[in-house]
Amino acid sequence: MTLPLTKKHNFDLVFDSQMIYRLILRAMSNPGEIVSLQKYAIKLYGDDPVLLAVALTLLDNEVSFHVFGNNSLSDEISSLTHAEPDEIEAADFIFVCDIDYLELAIENAKSGTLNDPHKSATVIIQNDTVPSLHTTFSGPGIDGQSEHILTQTVKNAIMIREALNFEYPLGIDLLFISSLGEMLAIPRLVKVVE
Repeated sequence: MTLPLTKKHNFDLVFDSQMIYRLILRAMSNPGEIVSLQKYAIKLYGDDPVLLAVALTLLDNEVSFHVFGNNSLSDEISSLTHAEPDEIEAADFIFVCDIDYLELAIENAKSGTLNDPHKSATVIIQNDTVPSLHTTFSGPGIDGQSEHILTQTVKNAIMIREALNFEYPLGIDLLFISSLGEMLAIPRLVKVVE
């Protein structure tokens, strides 16, 4: 007698990925707006289901990634998406699970070229700190300026990115994700207004 195969994850690679992709687009189109991925991430098991849900949505065998601070996540992403781990300077997606690597990740992420600005990296940062800092944004997707309450980690990442003084339209997209499934996106051309 053969036993039926069981699945480790209940995540639907078509439907759930589409829903998460729409939420990511919504967050990227509305910088500072928080969206929740929890409904879909709970279908995955392991220590970092939200990060894994984002990886299953954005990565495939044609892109590369780098993970700071979590070797098991790197192995699982590679196994489930068939994306190849790579050096930070070449990675299309960079996962920062340990904030001690935040500056290293942002400073070494690829920022695209003038001919291909879209070939920049997306840095995905695990962020579970409490929002407490009032910040004003300006840039694409924002009508004039918008005010938000951010965590120190988010503000630090934006300031590190802005200190690099990328030439327009170069830059790095930032996604901040909490273990509870909340996600905030700061696209590469959005700036903090001092």
